[in-house]
Amino acid sequence: MKTTIKITALVFAILFMTSTAVKAQTENTKSESKTMKTYVIEREMPGAGMLTPEQLKGASQTSCTVLTEIGPKIQWMHSYVTGNKIYCVYKAENEKLILDHAKKAGFPANKVSEVVTMISPETAKQ
Repeated sequence: MKTTIKITALVFAILFMTSTAVKAQTENTKSESKTMKTYVIEREMPGAGMLTPEQLKGASQTSCTVLTEIGPKIQWMHSYVTGNKIYCVYKAENEKLILDHAKKAGFPANKVSEVVTMISPETAKQ
């Protein structure tokens, strides 16, 4: 009987701890999504599509170094390299952080656009 009570108490304790952790994680995600916006940065860079893997690696390293200096309020998600432009997707608290990053890294930021929403082929099915 005592063993059953102990096991039941342990199960309730684990369930409580798990639900508390999930709630905290959900609240953190909600607060991050409220403060971090998604931006697309258009960088005019003639010949971007001709950059070598080594040059792209160097640019990536420069970007990451500056991101570390600026802090956690800005994140680089990924970039698309085309013939004469690079389109970068960032999360940041505001546009000023995007522009600060570009200036410190020595990259152009010809156009910065905040993403309002996303669509995909899945949108057609909803």
